[in-house]
Amino acid sequence: MFDVQFFFELFPIMFKYLGVTIYVSLAALVLAFLIALCMAVTIHLRTPVLSQISKVWKSIFRGTPLLAQLFWLCYGMPQLIEPLKSVDIIIMLIFGLSFNASAYMAESLRGAISSVGKGQMEACLSSGMTEFQGIRRIIIPQALRVAVPALANNFVDIVKQSSLAFTLGIKEIMAVAKMEGATAYRFLEAYTAVMIFYWCLITVFNKLQKLLEKQLNRQR
Repeated sequence: MFDVQFFFELFPIMFKYLGVTIYVSLAALVLAFLIALCMAVTIHLRTPVLSQISKVWKSIFRGTPLLAQLFWLCYGMPQLIEPLKSVDIIIMLIFGLSFNASAYMAESLRGAISSVGKGQMEACLSSGMTEFQGIRRIIIPQALRVAVPALANNFVDIVKQSSLAFTLGIKEIMAVAKMEGATAYRFLEAYTAVMIFYWCLITVFNKLQKLLEKQLNRQR
């Protein structure tokens, strides 16, 4: 029988670790955005060497499983780079999530940059700006508005992917659900609760995304 009492008792326990999920997700989002923006600009400008590196980066992190990437970064790379052994595992998780997300965000940003009319860049160049200055001052601010829905979806993906933290021994929402379910032998209740918890969390973020889009549309 489904233990309703145990099911509801799980939510306050998982809520205690919500901060870990939010911290990891936001940190990964910021780092992924910065990496993706650099990649999108280098690809758009066809910068020698850097654009090729960006394309290889996208191919690797879009073409391999995230879990394999996390294990490679957290357990494989420290054997090659000694100082990584002293880095906190949660920091390594943030890097892993951001590297993966940046490969998808770069494509979203590149598409948004390309959607800005070519006349904008021509006007920048005719006014004495360099191509890079035009991208930074004029093109990117316009492109970001176009990219908001895609970037918001990327953030939602990061939140969901952060549940893999338990495979690295990090105690967060998914790890708590797994441990509590194993302790009481109530796996159905535990995994049902964690699914509902994430569903509610993602629903809140989706609502915030809609509000942000409406605000940006009003400013146009």
